[in-house]
Amino acid sequence: MINLTLPGASVVFTDRHGGVSRGPYASANLADHVGDAPDAVGENRRRVAATVVDLPSDPACWVWLAQEHGATVAVVDGGTVEPPVADAAVSARPGLALVVLTADCAPIALASSHGAGVVHAGWRGLERGVVGRAVAALRALGDGPIRAALGPCIRPERYEFGAEPRARLVERFGSDVAGQTLDGRPALDLPAAVRCALREVGVDELHDVGICTAASGDHFSHRRDGVTGRQAAVVVVRER
Repeated sequence: MINLTLPGASVVFTDRHGGVSRGPYASANLADHVGDAPDAVGENRRRVAATVVDLPSDPACWVWLAQEHGATVAVVDGGTVEPPVADAAVSARPGLALVVLTADCAPIALASSHGAGVVHAGWRGLERGVVGRAVAALRALGDGPIRAALGPCIRPERYEFGAEPRARLVERFGSDVAGQTLDGRPALDLPAAVRCALREVGVDELHDVGICTAASGDHFSHRRDGVTGRQAAVVVVRER
Protein backbone atom coordinates (compact mmCIF):
# COMPACT_ATOMS: atom_id res chain seq x y z
CA MET A 1 0.00 0.00 0.00
CA ILE A 2 1.28 3.44 -0.95
CA ASN A 3 0.34 6.59 1.00
CA LEU A 4 0.96 10.01 -0.51
CA THR A 5 0.18 13.55 0.52
CA LEU A 6 -0.64 16.14 -2.12
CA PRO A 7 -1.54 19.75 -1.37
CA GLY A 8 -5.26 19.46 -0.66
CA ALA A 9 -5.56 15.67 -0.56
CA SER A 10 -4.40 12.43 0.99
CA VAL A 11 -3.92 9.58 -1.47
CA VAL A 12 -3.83 5.81 -0.97
CA PHE A 13 -2.96 3.28 -3.67
CA THR A 14 -3.81 -0.18 -2.33
CA ASP A 15 -2.23 -3.50 -3.33
CA ARG A 16 -3.45 -7.10 -3.19
CA HIS A 17 -2.21 -7.94 0.32
CA GLY A 18 -3.95 -8.06 3.69
CA GLY A 19 -7.41 -9.24 2.72
CA VAL A 20 -9.51 -12.39 3.07
CA SER A 21 -10.43 -13.19 -0.56
CA ARG A 22 -9.31 -16.47 -2.08
CA GLY A 23 -8.36 -17.93 -5.43
CA PRO A 24 -7.73 -15.41 -8.20
CA TYR A 25 -9.00 -12.62 -5.94
CA ALA A 26 -6.46 -13.24 -3.17
CA SER A 27 -6.32 -11.46 -1.01
CA ALA A 28 -7.43 -7.79 -0.80
CA ASN A 29 -9.76 -7.52 -3.77
CA LEU A 30 -11.91 -4.40 -3.34
CA ALA A 31 -14.24 -4.85 -6.35
CA ASP A 32 -17.77 -6.18 -5.96
CA HIS A 33 -18.32 -6.79 -9.69
CA VAL A 34 -15.67 -9.41 -10.56
CA GLY A 35 -17.20 -12.58 -9.08
CA ASP A 36 -15.64 -12.49 -5.62
CA ALA A 37 -17.68 -13.35 -2.51
CA PRO A 38 -19.53 -10.20 -1.34
CA ASP A 39 -18.71 -10.84 2.32
CA ALA A 40 -15.01 -11.05 1.48
CA VAL A 41 -15.12 -7.80 -0.49
CA GLY A 42 -16.86 -6.05 2.38
CA GLU A 43 -14.28 -7.27 4.87
CA ASN A 44 -11.42 -6.24 2.57
CA ARG A 45 -12.85 -2.74 2.31
CA ARG A 46 -13.24 -2.49 6.08
CA ARG A 47 -9.63 -3.58 6.55
CA VAL A 48 -8.34 -0.89 4.22
CA ALA A 49 -10.44 1.71 6.03
CA ALA A 50 -9.07 0.56 9.38
CA THR A 51 -5.45 0.47 8.20
CA VAL A 52 -5.06 4.01 6.89
CA VAL A 53 -5.43 6.86 9.38
CA ASP A 54 -6.61 9.46 6.88
CA LEU A 55 -9.46 7.35 5.50
CA PRO A 56 -13.04 7.71 6.74
CA SER A 57 -13.81 4.64 8.84
CA ASP A 58 -16.92 3.46 6.97
CA PRO A 59 -16.19 2.48 3.34
CA ALA A 60 -19.93 2.45 2.65
CA CYS A 61 -19.73 6.26 2.86
CA TRP A 62 -16.93 6.49 0.30
CA VAL A 63 -17.80 7.53 -3.25
CA TRP A 64 -17.50 4.36 -5.34
CA LEU A 65 -18.07 4.59 -9.09
CA ALA A 66 -19.73 2.34 -11.65
CA GLN A 67 -16.87 2.59 -14.13
CA GLU A 68 -17.43 2.10 -17.85
CA HIS A 69 -14.19 3.22 -19.58
CA GLY A 70 -15.82 6.51 -20.50
CA ALA A 71 -15.24 10.19 -19.83
CA THR A 72 -18.05 11.08 -17.43
CA VAL A 73 -17.01 12.97 -14.29
CA ALA A 74 -19.15 12.94 -11.15
CA VAL A 75 -19.07 16.12 -9.06
CA VAL A 76 -20.07 14.97 -5.59
CA ASP A 77 -20.69 16.47 -2.17
CA GLY A 78 -21.17 13.29 -0.17
CA GLY A 79 -21.55 9.53 -0.31
CA THR A 80 -24.14 8.16 -2.71
CA VAL A 81 -26.66 5.34 -2.35
CA GLU A 82 -25.90 4.09 -5.85
CA PRO A 83 -22.44 4.48 -7.39
CA PRO A 84 -22.47 7.20 -10.04
CA VAL A 85 -21.88 5.90 -13.56
CA ALA A 86 -18.60 7.68 -14.20
CA ASP A 87 -14.86 7.15 -14.52
CA ALA A 88 -13.81 10.15 -12.44
CA ALA A 89 -15.06 12.04 -9.41
CA VAL A 90 -14.20 15.41 -7.91
CA SER A 91 -15.28 17.09 -4.71
CA ALA A 92 -14.61 20.10 -2.51
CA ARG A 93 -16.02 18.45 0.61
CA PRO A 94 -13.33 17.86 3.28
CA GLY A 95 -13.10 14.30 4.56
CA LEU A 96 -14.88 12.74 1.59
CA ALA A 97 -13.17 9.67 0.07
CA LEU A 98 -13.27 9.22 -3.71
CA VAL A 99 -12.42 5.80 -5.16
CA VAL A 100 -11.57 4.16 -8.48
CA LEU A 101 -10.76 0.48 -8.98
CA THR A 102 -8.10 -0.76 -11.40
CA ALA A 103 -6.22 -3.86 -12.50
CA ASP A 104 -3.97 -2.37 -15.23
CA CYS A 105 -5.70 0.92 -16.12
CA ALA A 106 -4.17 4.11 -14.76
CA PRO A 107 -5.46 5.43 -11.41
CA ILE A 108 -4.85 9.17 -11.17
CA ALA A 109 -5.21 11.38 -8.09
CA LEU A 110 -5.77 15.12 -8.58
CA ALA A 111 -5.48 17.78 -5.89
CA SER A 112 -5.74 21.53 -5.56
CA SER A 113 -6.29 24.01 -2.76
CA HIS A 114 -10.03 23.87 -3.45
CA GLY A 115 -10.69 20.14 -3.74
CA ALA A 116 -9.53 16.83 -5.11
CA GLY A 117 -10.38 14.19 -7.65
CA VAL A 118 -9.72 10.65 -8.78
CA VAL A 119 -9.64 9.26 -12.32
CA HIS A 120 -9.85 5.78 -13.85
CA ALA A 121 -7.96 6.12 -17.13
CA GLY A 122 -7.78 3.19 -19.48
CA TRP A 123 -6.88 3.78 -23.10
CA ARG A 124 -10.52 4.27 -24.08
CA GLY A 125 -11.09 6.82 -21.35
CA LEU A 126 -7.90 8.64 -22.30
CA GLU A 127 -8.98 8.77 -25.92
CA ARG A 128 -12.41 10.07 -24.87
CA GLY A 129 -10.91 12.83 -22.74
CA VAL A 130 -11.57 11.71 -19.17
CA VAL A 131 -8.41 13.35 -17.81
CA GLY A 132 -9.16 16.76 -19.31
CA ARG A 133 -12.76 16.64 -18.15
CA ALA A 134 -11.75 15.73 -14.60
CA VAL A 135 -9.22 18.57 -14.46
CA ALA A 136 -11.85 21.00 -15.81
CA ALA A 137 -14.35 19.85 -13.18
CA LEU A 138 -11.78 20.33 -10.42
CA ARG A 139 -10.86 23.79 -11.73
CA ALA A 140 -14.55 24.73 -11.66
CA LEU A 141 -14.38 24.33 -7.86
CA GLY A 142 -11.73 27.05 -7.57
CA ASP A 143 -8.59 28.53 -9.09
CA GLY A 144 -5.07 27.42 -8.32
CA PRO A 145 -2.49 24.89 -9.46
CA ILE A 146 -3.42 21.22 -9.74
CA ARG A 147 -1.03 18.43 -8.87
CA ALA A 148 -1.40 14.80 -9.85
CA ALA A 149 -0.19 11.34 -8.84
CA LEU A 150 -0.20 8.22 -11.02
CA GLY A 151 -0.59 4.90 -9.23
CA PRO A 152 0.28 1.35 -10.25
CA CYS A 153 -0.72 0.59 -13.84
CA ILE A 154 0.48 -1.49 -16.75
CA ARG A 155 3.69 -0.31 -18.43
CA PRO A 156 4.63 -0.63 -22.12
CA GLU A 157 7.05 -3.50 -21.56
CA ARG A 158 4.05 -5.76 -20.90
CA TYR A 159 1.30 -4.00 -22.82
CA GLU A 160 1.26 -5.27 -26.39
CA PHE A 161 -1.30 -3.17 -28.23
CA GLY A 162 -3.22 -3.29 -31.49
CA ALA A 163 -1.94 -1.28 -34.44
CA GLU A 164 -5.14 0.62 -35.25
CA PRO A 165 -6.02 1.96 -31.76
CA ARG A 166 -2.31 2.62 -31.13
CA ALA A 167 -2.14 4.75 -34.27
CA ARG A 168 -5.17 6.74 -33.11
CA LEU A 169 -3.58 7.36 -29.73
CA VAL A 170 -0.28 8.38 -31.32
CA GLU A 171 -2.18 10.86 -33.48
CA ARG A 172 -4.04 12.10 -30.41
CA PHE A 173 -1.16 12.32 -27.91
CA GLY A 174 2.07 12.14 -29.93
CA SER A 175 4.81 9.61 -30.55
CA ASP A 176 5.76 9.30 -26.87
CA VAL A 177 2.86 6.90 -26.35
CA ALA A 178 4.21 4.40 -28.90
CA GLY A 179 6.16 1.95 -26.75
CA GLN A 180 7.60 -1.53 -27.16
CA THR A 181 7.19 -4.73 -25.18
CA LEU A 182 10.14 -6.59 -23.72
CA ASP A 183 10.30 -8.72 -26.87
CA GLY A 184 10.03 -5.76 -29.25
CA ARG A 185 6.32 -5.88 -30.11
CA PRO A 186 4.27 -2.68 -30.54
CA ALA A 187 2.96 -1.46 -27.19
CA LEU A 188 1.08 1.44 -25.65
CA ASP A 189 2.88 3.57 -23.08
CA LEU A 190 -0.08 4.29 -20.80
CA PRO A 191 1.86 6.50 -18.35
CA ALA A 192 3.13 8.61 -21.27
CA ALA A 193 -0.44 9.06 -22.47
CA VAL A 194 -1.46 10.17 -18.96
CA ARG A 195 1.38 12.70 -18.87
CA CYS A 196 0.40 14.04 -22.29
CA ALA A 197 -3.28 14.33 -21.32
CA LEU A 198 -2.35 16.21 -18.15
CA ARG A 199 0.04 18.56 -19.95
CA GLU A 200 -2.67 19.41 -22.48
CA VAL A 201 -4.75 20.89 -19.66
CA GLY A 202 -1.92 22.61 -17.85
CA VAL A 203 -1.01 20.03 -15.21
CA ASP A 204 2.76 19.62 -15.29
CA GLU A 205 3.43 18.27 -11.80
CA LEU A 206 2.92 14.49 -11.80
CA HIS A 207 4.26 12.03 -9.25
CA ASP A 208 4.47 8.55 -10.81
CA VAL A 209 4.90 5.65 -8.37
CA GLY A 210 6.53 3.70 -11.22
CA ILE A 211 4.91 0.30 -10.61
CA CYS A 212 3.83 -2.00 -13.45
CA THR A 213 0.81 -4.03 -12.40
CA ALA A 214 1.56 -6.80 -14.93
CA ALA A 215 5.11 -7.19 -13.57
CA SER A 216 4.26 -6.86 -9.87
CA GLY A 217 3.17 -9.86 -7.83
CA ASP A 218 1.88 -7.35 -5.28
CA HIS A 219 -0.87 -6.09 -7.59
CA PHE A 220 -3.82 -7.39 -9.56
CA SER A 221 -3.38 -7.43 -13.35
CA HIS A 222 -6.15 -8.32 -15.80
CA ARG A 223 -3.71 -8.49 -18.71
CA ARG A 224 -1.53 -11.01 -16.86
CA ASP A 225 -4.16 -13.10 -15.05
CA GLY A 226 -7.54 -12.67 -16.74
CA VAL A 227 -9.94 -13.36 -13.87
CA THR A 228 -8.59 -11.31 -10.98
CA GLY A 229 -9.39 -8.72 -8.34
CA ARG A 230 -9.01 -4.96 -8.30
CA GLN A 231 -6.93 -2.59 -6.22
CA ALA A 232 -8.06 0.94 -5.44
CA ALA A 233 -6.94 4.51 -5.58
CA VAL A 234 -8.58 6.43 -2.73
CA VAL A 235 -8.35 10.20 -2.61
CA VAL A 236 -9.52 12.09 0.48
CA VAL A 237 -10.18 15.82 0.36
CA ARG A 238 -8.24 17.39 3.20
CA GLU A 239 -9.44 20.08 5.59
CA ARG A 240 -8.51 23.57 4.43
